[in-house]
Amino acid sequence: MSDAPILFFDSGVGGLSIVAPARALLPTARFVYAADAAGFPYGTKSEAEIAARVPALLGRLAERYRPRLIVIACNTASTIALPAVRAALDLPIVGTVPAVKRAAELSVTRTIGVLGTDATVRQAYVADLAARFAADCTVLRHGSAALVELAEAKLRGAAADPAAYRAVLAGLFDQPGGDSIDVVVNACTHFPLVADELAAAAPRAVRFVDGGAGIARRIAALTEGQDWPDRAASGTAVFTRLGAAERALAPALAAYGFDAIEGL
Repeated sequence: MSDAPILFFDSGVGGLSIVAPARALLPTARFVYAADAAGFPYGTKSEAEIAARVPALLGRLAERYRPRLIVIACNTASTIALPAVRAALDLPIVGTVPAVKRAAELSVTRTIGVLGTDATVRQAYVADLAARFAADCTVLRHGSAALVELAEAKLRGAAADPAAYRAVLAGLFDQPGGDSIDVVVNACTHFPLVADELAAAAPRAVRFVDGGAGIARRIAALTEGQDWPDRAASGTAVFTRLGAAERALAPALAAYGFDAIEGL
């Protein structure tokens, strides 16, 4: 049906960095954005917790909203739970993976950084991406829960603290070999939301890359030829916990086309 939505899922608001390029390609598609506020943040949880939580939640969301496609707009959830979700649900599932291949294509110094959550950067999946697509590069990783919180705070309207961003980046650039990094992979969907702050805090000019545009193209390809509404409709944002912090996100969500907010 033309009004069957595309459902975007993340622990918080990071998935909005995927929503934006997807909306540019599919301007009249109905979008539902689901944030697991009750489980936020995923980056500090164990693999077992995420592997159990994400498929169960997406099953509930699929039953309520009947989406035509689900986007796991979260690197941590994708690297851990994507196979289980695909096995459990009989509809297309698009995951989010770190843009290591793109970074390797762009790097001149052959030293790239991967900036993600703790749970993402320790995954063997990231090491496999580096071996497959950046074998001739030095790949340095750094996990930061603080940067996820900074992105969430920004969307709630909080002022940026440049020192906080510098402290996060020091964990990457101060590693041995970090002075040669020329491309950084934003391996958490939250991080493109603070791209300007990261660029300003970097110790020198470097390029930050993410997979948002490529994921949007994948969504468009999987839904090619399907029926869509005649005009853009307001989207719905749903939270597994709906409190004051989540309601404070209303202006930012509205800017991305989500005018209705509800709890799961």
